Amino acid sequence: MTKGLIFNIQRYSVHDGSGIRTIVFLKGCPLFCPWCSNPESQGPVQPIEWLKNGKKEIIGNWMSVDEVTEEVLKDEMFYRTSTGGVTLSGGEALVQHDFIFELLRELKDHGIHTALETTGCTKPKVLEKLFPYLDQVLFDLKIMDNEQLKKTIGANLNYVKENFRMASTNSNVELIARVPLIPDHTTSVENLNQIMDFLYECRIETVHLLPFHQYGSNKYNYLGWKYSMEDAQILSAQELDEIKELFILRGIHPIVEGLA
Repeated sequence: MTKGLIFNIQRYSVHDGSGIRTIVFLKGCPLFCPWCSNPESQGPVQPIEWLKNGKKEIIGNWMSVDEVTEEVLKDEMFYRTSTGGVTLSGGEALVQHDFIFELLRELKDHGIHTALETTGCTKPKVLEKLFPYLDQVLFDLKIMDNEQLKKTIGANLNYVKENFRMASTNSNVELIARVPLIPDHTTSVENLNQIMDFLYECRIETVHLLPFHQYGSNKYNYLGWKYSMEDAQILSAQELDEIKELFILRGIHPIVEGLA
């Protein structure tokens, strides 16, 4: 029986897809984004230990498809009344692609709206096989210079672009383009212009902007890791308005929703 390593199931979310959603967070991520708000998800698909409030905790529980389905169906009434559903997140959920393939198929058998949050940092064939069982893909675009992307977070821009293009041309999937606004990493005018060029190429007319926050910074202490973003400043209202205006001038409608 295929099992997945889950490190959290969060209910009543309204920022990770349409309607009221339950988010299933899957362990494992090949990236090392310095601003990551779920650092416990990084690395291989295996449980991790941290020290929280003087107590050791194991992060990650192996669950079967049936167990996860049973858990998320407890919120089915909220999905039905709000056009919501279940979102798979991480980490990078595509790391556990065999498990989420089976899980998505089971959720669709129950008529549940499905969404995936992803960075697209995997071979396109991995994402492509999931499309028949996905309603939405929430796709993050971060750094558009390939060398800088590799150096900063370890991603392959060719995979990111190919997966995004593939999602943008799939008529059965609603693609939601998102840009985490990370000071000194993604918010330069040069990088934002490159993102806008790519969105224009893919005929994307709306983008969701995710302002940087310091939520989750305590997790680095629990893990005993250094948090390199502790001195990073939150974007001011004026700075956010200026970024929004850049997209508007290019004919792309910006929506500020949720936090990066």
